[in-house]
Amino acid sequence: MDREAREKADQRNADKATQSGSPFRRPQEITRRGRMIYRWATRAERPRRIVGAVSTTSRTLSFLAILGPGGLERDRSIEIAPDGTIRAIRATRAGDAPRDGGLAVPGMPNAHSHIFQCALAGFGEEARGDDSFWSWRRAMYRLANSITPEQLFDIARHGYACMLRAGFTHVVEFHYLHHGPNGARGPESSQAVLAAAEEVGLPISLLPVYYRTAGFDGAPPHEGQRRFAHDSVDEFMAAVEALSPAVAGVAPHSLRAVPTADLAELVAGVDAALGREAPLHIHVSEQELEVEECLAVRGRTPIDLLADTVELGPRWSLVHATHATEAERARLRSAGAGVVLCPITEAHLGDGIFPAREHFLAGGAAAVGSDANVRISAIEEARQLEYGQRLRDRRRARLATEAGAGSVVWSWLAEGGGEAAAVRPRSAGGAGAPMRLGRIEPGYRADFVVLDREGPHTMGHDWETVMDAWLVGGDERDIEAVYVGGERRVEGGSVTGEDEIRSAYGKAMRGIRRAI
Repeated sequence: MDREAREKADQRNADKATQSGSPFRRPQEITRRGRMIYRWATRAERPRRIVGAVSTTSRTLSFLAILGPGGLERDRSIEIAPDGTIRAIRATRAGDAPRDGGLAVPGMPNAHSHIFQCALAGFGEEARGDDSFWSWRRAMYRLANSITPEQLFDIARHGYACMLRAGFTHVVEFHYLHHGPNGARGPESSQAVLAAAEEVGLPISLLPVYYRTAGFDGAPPHEGQRRFAHDSVDEFMAAVEALSPAVAGVAPHSLRAVPTADLAELVAGVDAALGREAPLHIHVSEQELEVEECLAVRGRTPIDLLADTVELGPRWSLVHATHATEAERARLRSAGAGVVLCPITEAHLGDGIFPAREHFLAGGAAAVGSDANVRISAIEEARQLEYGQRLRDRRRARLATEAGAGSVVWSWLAEGGGEAAAVRPRSAGGAGAPMRLGRIEPGYRADFVVLDREGPHTMGHDWETVMDAWLVGGDERDIEAVYVGGERRVEGGSVTGEDEIRSAYGKAMRGIRRAI
């Protein structure tokens, strides 16, 4: 079928969808990327495929070593089921096929991303006298109010490709860029993000964000927030249900942006639409000013206010929690809730340092996210977390055990990321068995980052110290391959379509630079 015929077919399909009452609208211009966005929106089976089966046959991968739940294991073969999960792990036998790589470690789930913000990296870095998270938000609002769905697709595709190359094998997208640049309602931005992840082969948990107010006092959203906000829980949940089954869960933005009355109603709506185990993520206690304002207006800290309003549990992930007190952290651990730390972004914005060592030693769950995506690197998030604790305490090896630091920190964050992602493929009836992430163990999705012992930062190391070398000095150049669901997504540092992805991203960035 030639290009003209394809475009006519797409137009007929769009017209049919409109006539049948479909909630999805066709983009103004059907380009190749536009066709993908539209087709994503009108094919309900695609979201299930991206978190489920990726092959029709079983296969086996063999590695010189793996990082299992109990630590390093040498010469292991991993049998992968047709649905992309690990069926069995056994010792590699003499005469087996050649090895598929060096050290396989669990793929790292990226538990918190605002993918459009990677376009903001390098902007707003001039000294202005009031430099903080709050001044940075002004630049972010300018970007948010100028970006089109087509530009968002190119930016997201680039960002998600960077994630794969850097060892992230799943992304939880905290998505609040809902409406058009003029404020018009529509699903195009959500479709663009989903299509971008699909094209590069990165599984995604889409968490639409509920945003209602501009502060703890209930002030209405200002002009810079118009693309984020909904007028009511009912309006928001209608948009969420229109995107189902692509939606994994929901994210109330923060207690600044969600009144407590709305929060209880929102959780009830999520329970009814997505199930009582659907993940719920929220920004909380990121900034000292946020805590002070909450105390002044509500009489409680944000975490105590949240815990007094809803029933916290394993489905809840609190993003940042930078200024949580020990009593609040104990309350979270007792409830089984997790925290999502974003060390690079928290350093970038001057948020502060979460007491990760205390949380780690107390048995708390933690994940990492690339958040503002100024630098996308799974190992650098882990490094920044460890080094932040060292700087705070003026001592070394803060998240380490006798087994070292690299494997311990990576495993802790990968397992916590798997809990935060809470991937549950949804069948037509709305039910599905959990898809577990973050460990190399039977029953978990076969997501691996394979490290090369001859990499620039791992050279000369035994397998026992490769992870320590990677933690303190390594980057994506030490990665030999990345597997998702047992399928190789990155080889030789590249993803499929690398040149076209980079070219389209450059074009989008040139347009955005003129706008902001």
